[in-house]
Amino acid sequence: MRKLDTRTIVVASHNAGKIAEIADLIGPFGFSAKSAAELKFDEPDETGTTFEENAAIKALASAKASGLPALSDDSGLVIDALDGAPGVYTANWAQREDGSRDFAMAMEKVEKALAERGATTAAQRTGRFVSVLCLAWPDGHTEFFRGEIEGQVVWPPRGTSGFGYDPVFQPEGYETTFGEMTADQKHGWKPGDAEALSHRARAFKLFVETCLEA
Repeated sequence: MRKLDTRTIVVASHNAGKIAEIADLIGPFGFSAKSAAELKFDEPDETGTTFEENAAIKALASAKASGLPALSDDSGLVIDALDGAPGVYTANWAQREDGSRDFAMAMEKVEKALAERGATTAAQRTGRFVSVLCLAWPDGHTEFFRGEIEGQVVWPPRGTSGFGYDPVFQPEGYETTFGEMTADQKHGWKPGDAEALSHRARAFKLFVETCLEA
């Protein structure tokens, strides 16, 4: 495993919600970070069939364009009753013909698909959010960190916090959805905390333990 010996990195994302969550997570470590969106880097085509492949595509593109280490996230909602869909195509389910993304529409698609499968009870609507972080260096070296959180898909959507599919995902052991949680409740992991809740926070915890701690 290669240690990160700089506190200057690029957050390889154009997704405002992800950028905000990663900024919250890296803040306590004193990073100087700019996003691929701020730097006006082109968004690479995510042609991978796994979270790891797509995370690497994004991180390597930003690392090579900037000459700095880059941290990316590829994440999605994996639903058991839908054979793992939307999975790596989670964002695609929100895509409109004009190229914009509508996650209210995407959540309705998920609910319709579950109804077609007859998945009406909580036990039939299980799934997980998956996040894979990739840290890439300009020389092409990569490290991966995977986090998952089990839960169930609820309907109707609840809450207006977070982004994406957060209002329909209720993590296991909780009565609230990600959309009803504050940012700190959802992904507010800090150094010294034994546990992290969200998939992205769990992946970030592994990143810290692997690449930052001595």
